[in-house]
Amino acid sequence: MNWLILIIGGFFEVGFAACLGKAKETTGNTSLLWMVGFFVSLSISMYLLYKATQTLPVGTAYAVWTGIGAVGTVLVGIFVFNEPADFWRLFFLTTLIASIIGLKFVSN
Repeated sequence: MNWLILIIGGFFEVGFAACLGKAKETTGNTSLLWMVGFFVSLSISMYLLYKATQTLPVGTAYAVWTGIGAVGTVLVGIFVFNEPADFWRLFFLTTLIASIIGLKFVSN
């Protein structure tokens, strides 16, 4: 169950990074609303990380949480913000995913 909590927390990390990107693109009240989304997503993400580390090793949990956030944020960048998706970005993204899966398998 704590792995699921950790994964959901990682998705909220993607959410707060995406909100930052949208806030940068907008102005006025729209930007403010994206910043509210950022703080809400950040709070939920951190809380879920905290809950997961109560039974998972903190180093592994943090690495997986950060990895999910990194992979998700790169994908949001590619699909939402039109960032490049060249071979090397996708290659290293794949190695990051393999590392996250490997940490899950070698941890309790």
